[in-house]
Amino acid sequence: MSKKSKIILAASLAIIAFMIGKAFILDESSKMYLVMFSFVGLGLAMLRLFINGMIKKMKGKPVGVKVLFFAVLLGCGIPFQNWFRTDVLHSMNHEYLVPCIIVTVASVFFMTVLSSLISQRKRAPKLDVEEMAI
Repeated sequence: MSKKSKIILAASLAIIAFMIGKAFILDESSKMYLVMFSFVGLGLAMLRLFINGMIKKMKGKPVGVKVLFFAVLLGCGIPFQNWFRTDVLHSMNHEYLVPCIIVTVASVFFMTVLSSLISQRKRAPKLDVEEMAI
C-alpha cells in the first residue's frame, strides 16, 4: 500500500468517523442523514468503479453496443440524479447539506481507495512456501 493511499484512506475514515460521531455525541438532528449519506457515498463509489470496469470491457465492441450501453446508462442515471437533486437535496434542511456532502465525498474517497487496495491484493501473485524458504 502506498503512502498516498494510506493517507487518503485514514483521512477519509477520520472525517466520516468525526462527523458521524460528533452528530451522535451532540445529539444533532442531522445524525441519521449523515449515516444515510455515508452509505450513499459508498454506493456511488461502487457504482463508479462498476461503470469504469464496464467501459474498459467495451474495447473492441461494435459501435452500436457502445451507444446502447451509454443510452441505458444515461436513461437510468439522469432521472435518478434529477430526483435526488430536486426531491432529496432541495427538500432537506439547508443546515444539513454541508455536513452531508462532506460525509458523502469522504465515503466516495474511502471506498474507492479501499476497493483498489483489495483488487491489488487479489491480483498479487501468491508465493509458495518453497519460494519463501529460499
